[in-house]
Amino acid sequence: MALFLAAALFAMSTQNQTISIIPKPTHLEARQGSFRLNSATFLSAGDSLGELAHYLQHALAPATGYYFPISDHRGPDSIELRIDPHAEKLGPEGYFLEVDKDRVLIHAAAQAGLFYGCQSLRQMLPAAIFRKALVKREWEIPCAFVEDTPRFPWRGALMDVSRHFMPKEFILKFIDLLALHKMNVFHWHLTDDNGWRIEIKRYPKLTGVSSQTDYSEMNPGSATRSKSTLPGGFYTQADIREVVAYAAQRHINVVPEIELPGHSNAAIVAYPELGNKVEIAAAGGDTSFMGHYDNVYNVDDSTIQFLKNVLDEIMDLFPSKFIHIGGDEVDKAPWHNNPKAQAKMKALGLKNEEELQSWFIKQFDDYLTAKGRRLIGWDEILEGGLAPGAAVMSWRGIEGGIAAAKAGHDVVMTPTSNCYLDYYQSKLTTDEPKAIGGYLPLEKVYQFEPVPAALSAEEAKHILGGQGNLWSEFIPNPKHMEYMAYPRLCAISEDLWSAKADRKYEDFLARLQPDLSRLDVLDVAYRRLSTDPKPAAQWHEGDTTEQYSVREWDVTPSVAAGGDYDVVFTYTWGEDRLNIQWVEVVEDGKLVQRVDHVGLTGANNHNNVYRVSLPQPSGKVELRASIRSDGGTKSNGDIYLIPAR
Repeated sequence: MALFLAAALFAMSTQNQTISIIPKPTHLEARQGSFRLNSATFLSAGDSLGELAHYLQHALAPATGYYFPISDHRGPDSIELRIDPHAEKLGPEGYFLEVDKDRVLIHAAAQAGLFYGCQSLRQMLPAAIFRKALVKREWEIPCAFVEDTPRFPWRGALMDVSRHFMPKEFILKFIDLLALHKMNVFHWHLTDDNGWRIEIKRYPKLTGVSSQTDYSEMNPGSATRSKSTLPGGFYTQADIREVVAYAAQRHINVVPEIELPGHSNAAIVAYPELGNKVEIAAAGGDTSFMGHYDNVYNVDDSTIQFLKNVLDEIMDLFPSKFIHIGGDEVDKAPWHNNPKAQAKMKALGLKNEEELQSWFIKQFDDYLTAKGRRLIGWDEILEGGLAPGAAVMSWRGIEGGIAAAKAGHDVVMTPTSNCYLDYYQSKLTTDEPKAIGGYLPLEKVYQFEPVPAALSAEEAKHILGGQGNLWSEFIPNPKHMEYMAYPRLCAISEDLWSAKADRKYEDFLARLQPDLSRLDVLDVAYRRLSTDPKPAAQWHEGDTTEQYSVREWDVTPSVAAGGDYDVVFTYTWGEDRLNIQWVEVVEDGKLVQRVDHVGLTGANNHNNVYRVSLPQPSGKVELRASIRSDGGTKSNGDIYLIPAR
């Protein structure tokens, strides 16, 4: 009996390992046996579920070779989709999935839940099921019972296409990847200083003029454009409708972002009368403080009306309840120097430019509310007061989200600390594609917790969820975008779907391996899992001053053999970067080699790698360097000694 029980437990354990679903379901019970997909299998769905049945049919057909017939018949050999009022306890996105030897049943209270049940079913099959070509004729789905429901209603990803335009075909692929991982918001950042990416028929110069540049072109030293990627581009209104419909079929809400009042240089280039430089110059003022940018809308009535007209076309294209208006990083100096803006402030009885920004935002909050929509913006829109119906995206840490929730506003958490996927994925940035800076490894993304401890249970109800953000200043093409997004978006999908108590990083990594196999089949250029080597040495806050001084470290354990090594200085945290003047390697007090060149670390490293040649070590090896911290003494970092390639 004991041997039988042990064998049964082993079989269940072995089988459970084959069920690797991301995000982790609320409850998964592996059972004995499997359901076989073959020529006898059919899809059972009522008339109201025809579209979903066709989606599943087309998802399974290429690799299996079967277009499983769709019928309203229930019985053996079926994959049944069923609306079930008894599943209402799981909410509109929850589902039950039961796989028995003779049938598969997915039942939910709403179609969204059925769709997510289909994604779990797809993940229970081998990765080869995602191929677009025939692989084999029969497939097995392990028997299991799944009860699942998401923790948060907002599970999103932002893609910035203003800095670097991304083709429509890639947008559709990205939406499919979001859907596979049960994410339900695609935040589409369509306008900024570097490009206007959406056709507005009333104002053709927005695309005729302002879609023809990108970040690389406007800042040629800042990023490297792929030779295969043309500068600029925009989406026609037909493109937008196609993307929105495609996403809706996959239960993804597309939230457009039209930046205002700041980050608006692209629009002002096309229509200069929208900015402040024209008015300041007309009044005899100095516009040189703006540099080559005039990136803040003026507060004239005509500009307000212009933006309302733009939003009318946006609302016609996007059914989303939420419309994102940006509102971040607004330079108040143009308003301060614009006589007409100052006159507006005086007429309205406003004390300062922060209150003027609040007034500006409120014009659009009122307008969107009257149209049955809701305004959402970055946490800077809290400055000067916020209209009651507006929602906040907290990106500058969690403090803005806490303040907004305590004031009764709905919040989407997306702090830079855990959610900015344009940050580097390794401390060894020399081996990574260009990124904006920072360091955000997969494990730290997985630690993202949207609900701050500072909120009461009632206040926490205002946390709608969160999202990962892909800002594209240094992401010039789709493959680079995929590399930055995955597998970190897999972690965010689990942060936002699965119960906090059920999330364990090692368990996630085990389930991630089959998911990466799926990404391979889907031709996703994700970053391979790897572990950075341990640093040979470190510097800490207080080790340096603002003047160059010599520091030394024992690096003997990191020198396994003679040869060429790269000494890499990598800043990790603190207020002050590190500058390096020269590096020496010393063995038993005798100088082996000195490398002289100035390097620096920080958000953007420069010449921070020092190549040295070492003989076979026979004694104590020390590293010496002349270093200083730039701006203060609060600098921390790692020093790596890596065999050169």
